[in-house]
Amino acid sequence: MPTNQKSIPVVGTQAAPQGRISDYLSLARFDHVTKHVFVLPGLVLAYALQSPALPALYFNVPVGLLSAICIASANYVINEWLDREHDAAHPTKSTRRAVVVALRPSIVYGEYFLFAITGLVLGYLIGTLFFLTSIAFLASGILYNVRPMRVKDKPYLDVLMECLNNPIRFLLGWAIVDGLTLPPVSVLVAYWMAGAFLMAAKRLGEYRDISATAGVAVLSKYRRSFHYYSEESLMVSCFVYAMMTAFLSGVFLVKYRVEYILVFPFISGLFAVYIWLAARPGSVVQRPERLFHSRRLDVMLAACIVVFIVATFVDMPFLDFVATPSFISIPVLR
Repeated sequence: MPTNQKSIPVVGTQAAPQGRISDYLSLARFDHVTKHVFVLPGLVLAYALQSPALPALYFNVPVGLLSAICIASANYVINEWLDREHDAAHPTKSTRRAVVVALRPSIVYGEYFLFAITGLVLGYLIGTLFFLTSIAFLASGILYNVRPMRVKDKPYLDVLMECLNNPIRFLLGWAIVDGLTLPPVSVLVAYWMAGAFLMAAKRLGEYRDISATAGVAVLSKYRRSFHYYSEESLMVSCFVYAMMTAFLSGVFLVKYRVEYILVFPFISGLFAVYIWLAARPGSVVQRPERLFHSRRLDVMLAACIVVFIVATFVDMPFLDFVATPSFISIPVLR
């Protein structure tokens, strides 16, 4: 990774103050730990479908979650460090510590490798599948942030790569419970597309707010991919990702557990609330760590979780007709 970048930003006409320990730790974004809720569906589904022994979970769950947090923090460190010049053009991200404080590159990269190695070591203790998925988690951060790849600068690929962390987190949750099999591809891709919807909605919120106040030129300085976006294209992409999520989820439930059809109305409601939030000025979707400040979103998410858990552990044979071909006979009039 490049190390020959300026380490001392300038605020106004004066050199920025030297960074303290708290400034370096802020790069790890521990306030984003709520994103690891995306690990839980993989864990719950693997437990429901595979019925593992409980004793192993008492070790795997806390160690696995700690591993995921460490690797995510490593990705955040490199993201915030390499984005500091771009973040300076963002209305709110311009206050990040990497922008306003002078940080030493050697310490930043040392922090990155410390979190990365700790996460991989903990992942190795879980098993092969979890360890390999942890490597993929770490690699996604490099592909997303580091030149010459730096996928975040490419339209649509920026969304698809960033939300690739969703199926990776799902697979981490699955591997915590079952390290010998892979989850259904349909549910992994559905999870990916759901993440793409959330990320595209975040881009939409950013586009609407920043372009209205500062102009599209500022957006392009913050993130190059915005040069190719429009409000219409982002809205259409949200619609496509939502449709793909619904289709692939349907494939999964028909093949594996028809009870999940009960979750569909609540997922639809969750998507509706999210796109409604994205359309509001100063929307919380632009800062995922603050999503739980929306009461409507909290209520809809809680309902989804409750119905998902019930549908996972309660068999409902009366729903079998949904996956059984049938035709309604029309009486013939004579």
